[in-house]
Amino acid sequence: MRGYVRVALLCLGCGLCSLLYGSSQLALEQEPGWGKPQARDPAAPVRRQRAGGGRAAAGSAGRGEPELPDRCKNLSISYWNSYWMLPSDVCGMNCFWEAAFRYDFMKTQPAEKMHLAVVACGERLEETVTMLKSAIIFSIQPLQFHIFAEGQLHNSFKGILNGLPYQGKFNYTVYPITFPTECAAEWKKLFKPCASQRLFLPLILKDVDSLLYVDTDILFLRPVDDIWSFLKKFNSTQIAAMAPEHEEPRIGWYNRFARHPYYGITGINSGVMLMNMTRIRRKYFKNDMTTARLQWGEILMPLLKKYKLNITWGDQDLLNIMFFHNPESLFVFPCQWNYRPDHCIYGSNCKEAEEKGIFILHGNRGVYHDDKQPTFRAIYEAIKEYSFGDDLVNFLLQPLELELQKTMHTYCGRIYKVFIKQLTKSIRDIYDRRSKGS
Repeated sequence: MRGYVRVALLCLGCGLCSLLYGSSQLALEQEPGWGKPQARDPAAPVRRQRAGGGRAAAGSAGRGEPELPDRCKNLSISYWNSYWMLPSDVCGMNCFWEAAFRYDFMKTQPAEKMHLAVVACGERLEETVTMLKSAIIFSIQPLQFHIFAEGQLHNSFKGILNGLPYQGKFNYTVYPITFPTECAAEWKKLFKPCASQRLFLPLILKDVDSLLYVDTDILFLRPVDDIWSFLKKFNSTQIAAMAPEHEEPRIGWYNRFARHPYYGITGINSGVMLMNMTRIRRKYFKNDMTTARLQWGEILMPLLKKYKLNITWGDQDLLNIMFFHNPESLFVFPCQWNYRPDHCIYGSNCKEAEEKGIFILHGNRGVYHDDKQPTFRAIYEAIKEYSFGDDLVNFLLQPLELELQKTMHTYCGRIYKVFIKQLTKSIRDIYDRRSKGS
């Protein structure tokens, strides 16, 4: 008889434990929005942020960030994983009482930050701010800006960026322009003032894992998130991604005039450069100066000394030489991710843009500031003049389309709808996200 009583008590205890666990899971399931992705409204501030890729290099930072609790190693734990099946280092001992905290911690984890770098010297303040503005308007995940600028521009950048709304969408750090002591003046004057600073970003931002570098004359027409996603498409040997310099070899510059090695058929353009900087810092590069492979910090100066009389486009030429010898290390993305006047001034030659629209506009050769390519200038002026908070359709898209229709006397203007195809979709996506409350 006593044996039956013991068995009954044991079953009753097990049933009670199961009931308690089931109740805790049911309570979580009944929370509003349970089981749905906790996406964020692109226009709403991010309340809790954490910088991706570790600490940034020393500079003048904008906006501090609160620390998150470091209590559980639970980012990959399923909602339905029983506590007694979890590793011992996942949570503490009171599994039932910690279940709600564990779920809430997972739900509020901030998204990874996307790191964006730009180098601004001379009269590039307005152009740089317009580029940053386009990134803020369309991007979804939070952004970390790394702005390398001459000293006289620092206060201007801080004043403008601190005054922008939706500050939760981005943080920034302003850095001085710095070059290696050896040949510093030569590096600074290479091609355009300060442009070669981009070569030293992996050495300066030592704690940043991945980075998107762009020239000041870039405009984003879709979220930075989308080009950032190419990092996940890199194979095990790829360390950086760029677009070809030309699509049409008959008008290519490198294949007709270069006096040095270059990547592929028409070379690469470094105005939009996505980098896995951890891999760059670790890699040993093949080269034509020594039989030994050299790391990034070791190869730059020898390259400059060997080719400085043969290069025209400065640091871009040096990158072409490096990837000529290490082609397996480069991921090449299509031309609509770095769309320049050369893609339309002699007739349209970027098929991907014709099909899906322009994703990133690159107004090189100063086309935002003269009347040679009014199509490019119209887009630049539209984004520059747009005020945060205004309706994107009525105050950006529609006025822009009217201006673009006035440019149809040019080759680029004849395909003006290519210029707003993706822009239209990006604006529609913003309003879709807002309507869903995400």
